[in-house]
Amino acid sequence: MSNLTQASSQWSSRPDDERYTSLIDMRDHFDAVRSDSRAVVVPSRRVEAVAVEDNGLIIRGPNGHDYAPTHWSFGQLAQLAEAPAGYLRGLPSEMSAGLINYGLQVKRDVSDVGVLLYKNGGAPVARAFTGPNYGRIWNADIVSALVDRFGDGVSGPTFRVPGEFGEAVEVTKKNTTLYASDRDMFVFLADEQHRIEIPNRRDGQPGSLSRGFFVWNSEVGDKTFGIATFLFDYVCCNRIVWGAAEYKEVTMRHTASAPVKFIEEIAPALESYAKSSTASVTKAIEGARAARIEDVSAFLAKQFGKRVVAAIEKVHELEEGRPIETLWDATTAVTAYARGIEHQDRRVELERQAGSLLSMA
Repeated sequence: MSNLTQASSQWSSRPDDERYTSLIDMRDHFDAVRSDSRAVVVPSRRVEAVAVEDNGLIIRGPNGHDYAPTHWSFGQLAQLAEAPAGYLRGLPSEMSAGLINYGLQVKRDVSDVGVLLYKNGGAPVARAFTGPNYGRIWNADIVSALVDRFGDGVSGPTFRVPGEFGEAVEVTKKNTTLYASDRDMFVFLADEQHRIEIPNRRDGQPGSLSRGFFVWNSEVGDKTFGIATFLFDYVCCNRIVWGAAEYKEVTMRHTASAPVKFIEEIAPALESYAKSSTASVTKAIEGARAARIEDVSAFLAKQFGKRVVAAIEKVHELEEGRPIETLWDATTAVTAYARGIEHQDRRVELERQAGSLLSMA
């Protein structure tokens, strides 16, 4: 078993205006953003940075229209111009604009740039500068798919914003797990009403687990689209997921085919996960408990490499008081071993591999 801190990191860092107390509110927000956004492709040499008063900077397009960059899109534009964004931000706007224009119009070869524009009454904004073939998965599509399957995410009979220590609580901005900014989105929902009973879960004692999942995305190039599913004990007040197991993660880069893949592959998978019964999960766990491993060391070496075999076997001995015998034992041992890994990417990768062991039963 391991503890997941992704939701806790969101909870501890998001300002009040990036917290939502309902999937409906989040969907309405993203629907409006999408309605007021427009994606265009322009030649890099037709994009011009212009200094304005009060040391400001705007981006002028081929048609002479001006757009204010966001903090994020300015960094993307600086990267296209092959100039460090942090350095440019510390310069007077005239110098910063000059260096960007030199990079875009002189230093680099002409190329197409994908620009995401936004206008809603105020000053027009350039939300993103990406490659011309950026496959944008809209946040509005993702949250709409969640609403279709889980309602408002706070009052449904199955998946909703998790409670605290297994007890349902009123969802507020203080304890919500629905987050979104102009750069990204993150959702954590859990079904704590239909826990999965597991005999002989730990130290010979029975126990139960809930199902949960994370979904994240950025339509401006900040991160990939991803979804992770897992089982867990409970979620505490600061939104750490305790006692997680069977962690499985799928990510999708924003390539040209990404929007189609989301519609054809990910959305149906969400539908299946929403409708699947706890019985199917229990069956998989029971199968893993019954699937004995003949040569544990050789099995672990094949799956995870020889260097970590001894450590994985040791952590299971310490936590369970006996050696690894089954696929379920191997799953819990690897997730326990992953807890001690400082590098988050490697830790998550091991947790994902551990979760995949159950499918071998």
